[in-house]
Amino acid sequence: MIAYLWAQDEQGVIGNKGTLPWSLPNDLKYFKRMTTGNAVVMGRKTFEGMGKRPLPNRINIILTTDPSYESEGVTIMHSREEILDFAKSYEKDTFITGGTGVFKEFLEDADILYRTMIQGEFEGDTIFPALNWEEWQITDAEPGIIDEKNRYPHIFETYQRKN
Repeated sequence: MIAYLWAQDEQGVIGNKGTLPWSLPNDLKYFKRMTTGNAVVMGRKTFEGMGKRPLPNRINIILTTDPSYESEGVTIMHSREEILDFAKSYEKDTFITGGTGVFKEFLEDADILYRTMIQGEFEGDTIFPALNWEEWQITDAEPGIIDEKNRYPHIFETYQRKN
């Protein structure tokens, strides 16, 4: 199964200068809980924005058009088809985690969406691509806990593709 997992603000902002524009530990814990034991797919820029460190206890797949790109502890793939072939044969979930270009590549292939909607607007240079929300049905929405470390109201949403 191919799943999308991302956090965005009310304007669709998902990043700023290669990093997250907010500090929201609840969302990072959610990301870890959802992806641990599965595969995560991200673009080269997203991976490098995380300091080129593979996420532990996950298959880390980096999508890049650079045929000479190498990095320790990750699997490099160069095409949408290569990732789709992997996902079909992989018995667990394959999470598409960004950035914008990678999200655009797999819009037709996603079965489920996990979105953290952060209430507010942040400065950013990376926007989540437009989705046809008519194709999706919300199946769960759970408010995140607000405290001294998680200052921004947020909701963990799950969407299934309509048949």
